[in-house]
Amino acid sequence: MRNRLPLLIATTLLAGCTQPEARPASTPVVQEASTKADEWQRVASKADSDRLARLGQAWNEALDDARSAGSRRDVDAEGALLKADAALARPSPTPGSYQCRMVRLGRTTPRGKAFEKFKPFFCYVEVEGNLLTIVKQTGSQRPAGRLWDDDNPNRLIYLGSLALGNEEQPKAYGDDPKRDMAGVFERIGPFRWRLVIPWPQAGSKLDVYELTPVAEQPK
Repeated sequence: MRNRLPLLIATTLLAGCTQPEARPASTPVVQEASTKADEWQRVASKADSDRLARLGQAWNEALDDARSAGSRRDVDAEGALLKADAALARPSPTPGSYQCRMVRLGRTTPRGKAFEKFKPFFCYVEVEGNLLTIVKQTGSQRPAGRLWDDDNPNRLIYLGSLALGNEEQPKAYGDDPKRDMAGVFERIGPFRWRLVIPWPQAGSKLDVYELTPVAEQPK
């Protein structure tokens, strides 16, 4: 019994010193914070995202076309409307009725016009859920779309569609890719905004809509 006691004590001590098997440390999952642009990028088609990414190129080529075609004075006369860097802070428009007009820039065919102005028309800005929408109220081609917040605080992103002829309602964005429109909405002066559509699907390299509030708003 005496001979077994030291062996028993040693065995007990060794057992107490045995360390548990180490487990590999788990790798923490880091989730990237969402941005404002994530919302509209989830909605926009790949083609429209590409058009928006090439906005600067559209400005350069469209203005070069117009100036080289002899419309330099016409471009200069538009002031901030046709200056690529004219965007100001607080781009969100006030809901209501607006006087709108469009200037079209850049050739897409050899015989196409490099600078063209169109007659004014009425459009309307309204609130739909937590987004603003823009609707052209008259004409054979009537854009309508929503404005989305962007990471660039000086602009909103426009995603819309085109109603044609006697259609009462435009198709939802994405229903007919051939009618989809994408652009940027910016404030360029007191009570003056613009909607810029780069690489529209037909007719030009850049369409620029000017919006100014109607003096007497409908009740």
